[in-house]
Amino acid sequence: MGGEVAERAPKGGKKGLRRPKRRISIRIDMTPMVDIAFLLLIFYMVTTVFAMPQAMEINLPPIDEEEEIEIKESNLLTVRVDGEGVYWWNLRRVAPDNLPQLIPTAANTPDTVAYRFNADSLQGLLIAQNRANDKLNSLVLIHRDATYADMVNILDEIDLIERSWNAYTAEQLGVKIGDIPRDQKFSYRYAIGEWEDRDDKIMDAARQAVAIAQPGGE
Repeated sequence: MGGEVAERAPKGGKKGLRRPKRRISIRIDMTPMVDIAFLLLIFYMVTTVFAMPQAMEINLPPIDEEEEIEIKESNLLTVRVDGEGVYWWNLRRVAPDNLPQLIPTAANTPDTVAYRFNADSLQGLLIAQNRANDKLNSLVLIHRDATYADMVNILDEIDLIERSWNAYTAEQLGVKIGDIPRDQKFSYRYAIGEWEDRDDKIMDAARQAVAIAQPGGE
């Protein structure tokens, strides 16, 4: 970028004792600066990495409506989220002596908060049950009034458990995760079911049992 300086002669031809001042005008050529600006703009547009959309990867089995898989009651873990966002779990079929149990809330929860989701409690429960039973299948039931985030919380923990489990196995075998033998690779087995009217009755009984068990309960 350069500039030119031009001297302008004073107008008129008056004579006097004072020497007339010469006016100086400066003209700056902006073309090089504009070229550089466009080059920088193009450079940043080409080299910038745009944020990728965040999506959850879910491996779904082939669609076959006629195929049904029978699961033993002893191999079934049910995780429920009621309309208030409270997480419950139970093994086997629900019965008066086997009602859903409350998944512990977050530690240091203020007294003003009745319940708060705790990822560590859910993750610890899922890991312990899968270690105790290698044929375990999980059924996730979400109440119609629950939030979408409640379902995402469960799927996040399932995905995290599967990844960390296989990473540990690969480290013990000294291989990459993709090279883990099929019979040693962990795949979390779960399904998302539909909340039915009987689940409302089950949760009413479970909440009543928890209220009676708590200090000061009726």
